[in-house]
Amino acid sequence: MSAASQTQIRDSVMQFLQSNFMFDQKKQVGDDQSLLESGIVDSTGILELIGFLEDTYQVKFLDEELVAENFDTLGKLTSFLMTKLMHAGEATNAPA
Repeated sequence: MSAASQTQIRDSVMQFLQSNFMFDQKKQVGDDQSLLESGIVDSTGILELIGFLEDTYQVKFLDEELVAENFDTLGKLTSFLMTKLMHAGEATNAPA
């Protein structure tokens, strides 16, 4: 998969949330809005979201990364995933 921009990641996550968890698909989620506290997703929904991210972006999250501070808001999630993708790219491009 080619490198994704922060906007592309945010948009794909928003589309996933709208398609799978939100009745009003025109409603937007703020970057700093808690996905859990606002009731958009519950703990099972977070697991579905993680599965979507792993499948879509070909990443694997470590157990210690599966904390609310990485996944609770669209902004945090997007930044965390961008960082993870950059580090994965660096590891892929590193000399053997």
